[in-house]
Amino acid sequence: MRTFLTLSATVWLVSSAAPQTFRLEKADGYHGIWYSNQPTGDQYVYKYSGGLATYPQQHSPIAIYAPAARKTFFCYGGTVAGRQELLVMVSYYDHVTRQAPRPRILLNRKTDDAHDNPVLALDERGHLWIFANSHGTARPSYIYRSIAPYSINEFERVWEGNFSYANPWWVPGEGFLFLHTRYERGGRSLYWMTSRDGLAWSEPQLLARVELGHYQVTRQAGERIATAFNYHPPPLGLNARTNLYYLETADLGRTWKTADGRPVPVPVMRPEHPALVHDYRSEGLLVYLKTLEFDRAGRPVILFLTSRGFEPGPKNDPRWWRIAHWTGEKWEIRKLFTSDHNYDFGSLYIEADGVWRIIAPTDPGPQPYCTGGEMVMWLSRDEGRTWQRARALTRNSPRNHTYARKPVNAQPDFYALWADGDAKKFSDSALYFTNRDGTAVWRLPWQMTSEFARPERVR
Repeated sequence: MRTFLTLSATVWLVSSAAPQTFRLEKADGYHGIWYSNQPTGDQYVYKYSGGLATYPQQHSPIAIYAPAARKTFFCYGGTVAGRQELLVMVSYYDHVTRQAPRPRILLNRKTDDAHDNPVLALDERGHLWIFANSHGTARPSYIYRSIAPYSINEFERVWEGNFSYANPWWVPGEGFLFLHTRYERGGRSLYWMTSRDGLAWSEPQLLARVELGHYQVTRQAGERIATAFNYHPPPLGLNARTNLYYLETADLGRTWKTADGRPVPVPVMRPEHPALVHDYRSEGLLVYLKTLEFDRAGRPVILFLTSRGFEPGPKNDPRWWRIAHWTGEKWEIRKLFTSDHNYDFGSLYIEADGVWRIIAPTDPGPQPYCTGGEMVMWLSRDEGRTWQRARALTRNSPRNHTYARKPVNAQPDFYALWADGDAKKFSDSALYFTNRDGTAVWRLPWQMTSEFARPERVR
């Protein structure tokens, strides 16, 4: 039995029983979930689809490098080969042995919906936290904590409730700021909660709800945690997503500021707000968020794509990748390059030597004008003003590659994680990673009979 106690506008979850403990079953290899959304009735088959183990961009982070363990821990939406039943998976890459263990099965979500894919957090004691999302309110959401530091063998379930599109950020010495989405009144509202220990959580606070709601991407830099979001106007809602907004907090949500440091009131309730970076609705363009980063001076950079419509196919070309970069005085927005699908997702890297790097499926794949394609690495040496195609990471693939995700504190030998899948029909889906220079790509072991195995180099 659980009861709720309300104290000083804070809701605490109190359980009369000890948290549930789970010793995790080992999978026999790395198999990603295949998922499709919104049939189109044409040659493109779905609005988006494919191997979506590392989907969606609204979930962050999914991978974190732990220096004390010399491992990159990651979670993803897995399955059993040949099936469409989503399993919440957790594993790691060992940078010393260059091996990966058999991945662990934390939870069977009993759905094929990749919106239920998990996210990961790591506290300063080394405990792994898995936030198991739910798509809307049909299923409960859970929070798990590893029993031992830097271990994937055993977890305890410490919280049960509801959230979607989780973004938990741990601030050392302070605790969690948990940005997430809640489905209510026919749309998606942005909220945040805080917790000192991950066990007792504050009451959800509304950050933004304009018309039919929002999607967001977030990032942390020390005590600063930022969000970039769009909004969903009626009648199409998410299929009309547009505009670009930015807010940040350095005190776990007590105050929110624009990029120039001005405190602003929240929640955001109208399209016209000081958080607005650019009004794309007036230009008739949709906004598909990709990632949010900070430059070497700590100024935000938002990576996103614009399109003329939500449907796949050439009629909505050109699909421009863009960055919005806060210069300290204004937002500068630049076009970078194009690709052939709204859900072609990639990650932005801003490195200590001044190089800006993007890893994204910008080349058409074997299923053109469908989700993903062939992975490409792009470089800029002038803070995003000009870009050069550095190299193709994949080529002549049988299935589209997509959703290249950047680990927190990414290491040169495990720099981006993604999956592949046939975007037009159900298929197997493998998981891949690349190094920083893009000189090699590895596939995580598909079939494992031993506890550890080296990933297979495929390029």
